[in-house]
Order: sequence, then structure tokens, then C-alpha cells
Amino acid sequence: MALYGPRQWAGHHRPRSSRQPRSRKRGSVGMAAAPCPAPGDASDALPPPLETRRGRAGAMKLTRKAVLARAKAAELDSVRKLNCWGSFLTDISICRELPNIEVITFSVNSISSLEPMSQCQNLSELYLRKNRIPSLNELFHLKNLPRLRVLWLSENPCCGPDPHRYRMTVLRNLPNLQKLDNQAVTEEELSQALVDGEEITAPPAKRNLENGYPEANESSTTECTTEPKSEHLNFTLEETNKIREQLGMKPVPRDKFSSFSPRETDGSRKKRNNILNAILLLMKELDTEGLEIIHQTVGKRLQALQKKELQEER
Repeated sequence: MALYGPRQWAGHHRPRSSRQPRSRKRGSVGMAAAPCPAPGDASDALPPPLETRRGRAGAMKLTRKAVLARAKAAELDSVRKLNCWGSFLTDISICRELPNIEVITFSVNSISSLEPMSQCQNLSELYLRKNRIPSLNELFHLKNLPRLRVLWLSENPCCGPDPHRYRMTVLRNLPNLQKLDNQAVTEEELSQALVDGEEITAPPAKRNLENGYPEANESSTTECTTEPKSEHLNFTLEETNKIREQLGMKPVPRDKFSSFSPRETDGSRKKRNNILNAILLLMKELDTEGLEIIHQTVGKRLQALQKKELQEER
């Protein structure tokens, strides 16, 4: 065994200055770590960075150029598969120009509407895990896609707290699915969905992207003008105070509150509860400025109702 002196031994070590700098790995300081695709998510590896266009309010829009580059296609008509996993997308309106698309992977984005995919008649697989789909009413846009067989929609706000109701509602409206959320669909589930699932017969209200409020249309305006006033005032004390608690407001005393519609049908109560649940769900998505606007609006509305009640009592 050879022995080395201090200088000879030091010579066997590469000087610190001559070491090659280590390449920074994904997830190190200065670079956000991206989550890994789930098995079966049609994306075994992270796709390359996607070139998008930032629109209003910071929205990330999927562009024609980005689609062609990702799909390695010359024209939109020739795009069959599109993988935009984890690309911070909010606007996918370009999907309206993809008539022959068969497989779409949009998991881990910020998509809130499925309407742009309503005309993708050849679509067979759709991956939307971890997005911002707010309501199961968005399924209305997928009901006329005859070839859709695989849908992954889990980890979206629309899934709600009841997994059984969620799965039954999806299968009732999309009975041709063979796999939902990476689980095979059985004949027993399809039969049970006819009983436990909720049928969706209308699309969700359109939203104005500029201000974030629902967009009024002719039919909704007509309904509002012909609807009895009692439908708008049909809230119990408990439900009113629940909304006020969410907004950080003091509850209304029982002696200062009374219902304007003492008699109500089961249908009106169900409609009211659906509206209330939708409001509470959407509130979770609002920032401080949005909550302040709701706080002021609700306060003014309650004051007007209480003032009207006092006038009727006189």
C-alpha cells in the first residue's frame, strides 16, 4: 500500500475551482417544482414548456401556434392528440377549431368551462384532472360527443363533497363512458345512475370574462321578469344568517326577520337551495376585492328587504 505525503495526497483531489457546475434540477431554488402526472393521465412525462398568450386579467390562452407546435401538425384539422398538461391554461377557445381531435390532456390547469370542446365530435378521451370546473352543469357541453369513452374529471370543484352523487350524475349524463376518473364503469353503475344521478338539461350561465359576472341573455331576462317576486325573497332566517356569516356580517335577530313567502312548494325550496349552494361555492373562489363587493351588495339588499317589511307592517 503506497503512502502519500500531504502534498502528494492533495494532488489526488481535483481543485474546487475545476469542478464542473452541477446543472440545476427541476424543483430547485429559483424554479417552481411541477407536480408529476398521475398514472393513466395520458402523460407519462412532463410536456415541454408551452407557448401561450396572456390575455385579460392574466388569463393564459392556448394559441393556434402552440397547438400546432405541441401536436407537430401543419393544420388544425390534422390534430388528433393534444397534451397540454400543467400549462397554466385558462382559455381553450381554440378547441372549437379542432374538429378531428381524439385525445385531449388538459390536466393540472385553470380551465373553468367545457364549452369550447362541445363541437369535438371525434373526441374519445378527455383528461381534466385538477382544474377549476365549478359545476357539473358543464357536463351539458359533453352530452353530444358520441365517441367520448374516457373522462378524468376528479379534483375539480364540481366534484363536491359527495363522491357517489358526483359519479352518478356524470354517468347519468354521459352513459357511453367506459372509464371515469381512471375507474372502469360497470353496468350496475349505469343503472343506479338513472336513480341517483341528476339529469342536466341546460348549460351553465355564461360568464362575462371582462368582469367575472354572469352574462344575461334574452331567455334569462324573460324568466326574471315573469317570475313571482316571492321567489327572490324566499329565504329562511337560518339561510340568510348562513350567508351573512360567510361574509363576516352579524346575524339578523329572529324578531326582525320574517319570510315573505310563508307557503312554498318543494320545487321552489329545491331551487332556492341550489342557488344558495352555488353562491357559497363560488365565494370560495373570490379574492378580497370580490368578497368586499358581495359584502356591500348583500348588506344593501338586506336593508332594502327589511325596510320593505317594516313598511308592510305599518
